[in-house]
Amino acid sequence: MIAPEGKSHVDISGVDLELFQRGAGEPLLFLHGGSGPERGSQFLDALAQQYRVVAPSHPGFGRSSLPESFDKVDDLAYFYLDLIDALDLDRVVLVGHSFGGWIAAEMAVRCCHRLSKLVLIGPIGIKVGGRETRDIADVFAVSAAELNRLRFHDPTSMREPDLTTLSDDELALIARNSESLALFMWEPYAHNPKLRQLLHRITVPTLLVWGESDGIVSPAYGAAYRDAIPGARLEVIAAAGHLPHVEQPDVCLEKVRGFLVEQQEDHQ
Repeated sequence: MIAPEGKSHVDISGVDLELFQRGAGEPLLFLHGGSGPERGSQFLDALAQQYRVVAPSHPGFGRSSLPESFDKVDDLAYFYLDLIDALDLDRVVLVGHSFGGWIAAEMAVRCCHRLSKLVLIGPIGIKVGGRETRDIADVFAVSAAELNRLRFHDPTSMREPDLTTLSDDELALIARNSESLALFMWEPYAHNPKLRQLLHRITVPTLLVWGESDGIVSPAYGAAYRDAIPGARLEVIAAAGHLPHVEQPDVCLEKVRGFLVEQQEDHQ
């Protein structure tokens, strides 16, 4: 099954999945972060110049349906492995940001046979410190202003939408994204206690990209992620927070493209 260019809905394992595609070439599956689907971003537009970018809305996010049985990140990991099979994608470049990076890591520890490369941008999902140590900022317990301070190197340069100008439909989507994020992240908060010890199962070249000013998960957390994945590389981007592909898209794109080209040349 090949979904058409642009926005479409496909049925995957009983999920009515909102799917955006653009570009042509080697497939690249992009898994968005917890704030919801990313559309028309400079980063994805640039990747689509070289790759067939497949960017779904997670079940429960955007306009994708949410099965009653889905309540854990491993449900999403298996679902996206089914998606790769259903779309007959092979040698997939798997890219995930934050919550989407956690899903991507869970996919890769289960099955890498259709993956060619893995790029994790500020992923959450593992436990690094002790039981009383907060590794991941609680995004549900802070104000919008504090959340922006944690997410961005320069919050004043990143304009958030004025909620008073949005339609009821747009507001409902924002609320739905937040509700689904809480469902999948809540207990235990934002991590799988067993994931870190399973990361050695990842057998594809892996790049981790981190913002130097990330207040959600620090670069030290990124280093722990890197150390658990055989041969993984960590690139830290200055003047960027938790969304380096948004705050510093050109630099982030240079890091990602360089890694992908290098790995492609190594396998020729």
